[in-house]
Amino acid sequence: MLLDLDFSLVTSYTSHSQKARILTESWVASEAFCPSCGAQIFAYENNRPVADFYCKICSEDFELKSKKGKLGSKVSAGAYLQMINRINSNKKPNFFFMAYEETGRTVDNFFIVPKYFFVPEIIERRKPLTATAKRAGWIGSNILFSKIPKAGKVFYVENSAVIPKHVVLKHWQRTNFLKQVKQDEARGWILDLMNCIDLLGSSKFTLKDIYSFEDALFEKYPRNNHIKAKIRQQLQILRDSGYLEFLGGGCYQLVQ
Repeated sequence: MLLDLDFSLVTSYTSHSQKARILTESWVASEAFCPSCGAQIFAYENNRPVADFYCKICSEDFELKSKKGKLGSKVSAGAYLQMINRINSNKKPNFFFMAYEETGRTVDNFFIVPKYFFVPEIIERRKPLTATAKRAGWIGSNILFSKIPKAGKVFYVENSAVIPKHVVLKHWQRTNFLKQVKQDEARGWILDLMNCIDLLGSSKFTLKDIYSFEDALFEKYPRNNHIKAKIRQQLQILRDSGYLEFLGGGCYQLVQ
């Protein structure tokens, strides 16, 4: 995988936004591959509302969000209501995220977030534009990376290091079981437990460790009076899916 952006494609353009779009989209079409099956991906025609790229083999759709410099903790995602409607739709795409260096020459970070990690709570509602703005009252949104579990960020390039293709495919398959979870609340519970495990900062942990998040989970799910039982249920789902290994004696380990 080459990390250089091809500036020969934009010599006749003056618009910075057009240059950025052409440079980043052409790089993805040339260097990226479908994380589900490993096949080549192709660009849709411009301004398609559903996505930017697609896989002919497994019919996955992909949208690209890119930024010069670091992505940070959040990235702009367009109109809030439109974004909420998209992630609630059966046709929502997977999202590629790219960060390229300040000089705009090479890709520093490139990863994909599978569509089943997109639940409404990871979309931040921005304040409406002021009355003096050109689009007064318009409400934008941000995608909050902090709300996405680590396993939901599948890197192709991390800190300028290319991740081997077989590793990308393996990491994608690791959370593929979430496709089968249809209800948002049920998937939300699983993602919450995955985030709790990430916060522990260790690949091995105990049931007691996870119980330490009981109050925080009750605050989010105040109608559930059996948080500990719900935690155990989600751990069993993660174990049965192969995401966790049960070591016995209330101990668990992340499967890498």
